[in-house]
Amino acid sequence: MGLGISIIREEKQYRRLFFAGVVNGIGDRFSSVAVLAMLLHITGSGMAVGVTLAIRLIPSLLFGPIGGWLADRFSRKAILVITDLIRIVFALSFLMVNGKEDLWIVYVSTFVLAVGEAIYAPARKSSIPGLVKKDQLVKINSLEQVMVGIVLIGGAFSGGIVSSIFGAGVTFWFNAASFLGAALITATIAFPEKNKEGKANEAKKGNPLSTFKKVVLMSAPIQLLLFCEIIIASMNGIDNVLISVYAVKEYQLGDVGVGLFYGALGIGLMLSFSAANRLRKNYLLTGLICLMLEGTFLFLLSRTHLIVIAFLMFCGAAFMTGIGNACFDTILMKEIPEEHQGTMFGLLATIGNTLLGISMFLSGFVLQYLAPRSLGMIGGIAYILVAILLMAVISTKAFKRRGTI
Repeated sequence: MGLGISIIREEKQYRRLFFAGVVNGIGDRFSSVAVLAMLLHITGSGMAVGVTLAIRLIPSLLFGPIGGWLADRFSRKAILVITDLIRIVFALSFLMVNGKEDLWIVYVSTFVLAVGEAIYAPARKSSIPGLVKKDQLVKINSLEQVMVGIVLIGGAFSGGIVSSIFGAGVTFWFNAASFLGAALITATIAFPEKNKEGKANEAKKGNPLSTFKKVVLMSAPIQLLLFCEIIIASMNGIDNVLISVYAVKEYQLGDVGVGLFYGALGIGLMLSFSAANRLRKNYLLTGLICLMLEGTFLFLLSRTHLIVIAFLMFCGAAFMTGIGNACFDTILMKEIPEEHQGTMFGLLATIGNTLLGISMFLSGFVLQYLAPRSLGMIGGIAYILVAILLMAVISTKAFKRRGTI
């Protein structure tokens, strides 16, 4: 991580964006864990939890494209600061929930917070290329995976412990404070001003769907990554559901096991930086190899009955995910024109989150008829087969003529 620290020191503007993301993310994870625990305590049923999780996904479908559209037309700095400040009020609203009659507060606030994230995410991601040196993109994108790892360990794993010791109210105050802190940090970032050419291009932009179609058609790597995004999101639901199922049902570890396995994912993502920052070329092939190896780890996970090995398999899978995501994000940031990045990242997030939600629902349904380990094995094999198929595609002469990275 020494190199990561040196990059953060060198890229001063990104450093602030990075720390704002860490503060924002940990606070949000703290609150999420506490909200779900509070719902189970108040209702004694998983129904309210399921409704809340579903509500979190809906805004991405509706507001993800809008967030991307806004990021390409207005100040990204203003979008980031305003969305953080607005979310403070709704983060504190959970303090008013005392019984079943107050569940509407949970649902409304959860929806608004998710809307804020749907608008915030594409603005943040599309800001990165303008804040860093172009030759640092793959290293910066690998640091983004480190940030996710920190959030998973510091938020999801620690949030449950803090909530159980100090109560849910503390985590809600902490979340509100994190939004305020992130907004103050972001306000100090010097975002690059759009040049005259960029402003002229804004006037020529069509609707998000026409922009999406135009950008996708101009690049073979983008077309392949779009297909990859669709397939990966469709399979990721299996992994998301199985984390809890493995911890609770297969290893009898309860909530501690859920936190343990999420911590393993965080560790894997943080370790991925050491490998991803050494990459200089062949990002597409490297990303697909990582996808295949991720499937291999998930397959092995479905076969092991030892907790230690399962922990290591989760670490390994997340390690490969971190490298692969850094490669794919770097390609997208290089291939997508700067003036269209907000729209594209917003639409890609919408597609991914929608398919993830559907995949999670179907995985839960399938688990009524199929053993968890069998479903995990199928998911792991699917990753491997998709990666092999896509590697065969990029090796064809037709794809090479159209350009690869």
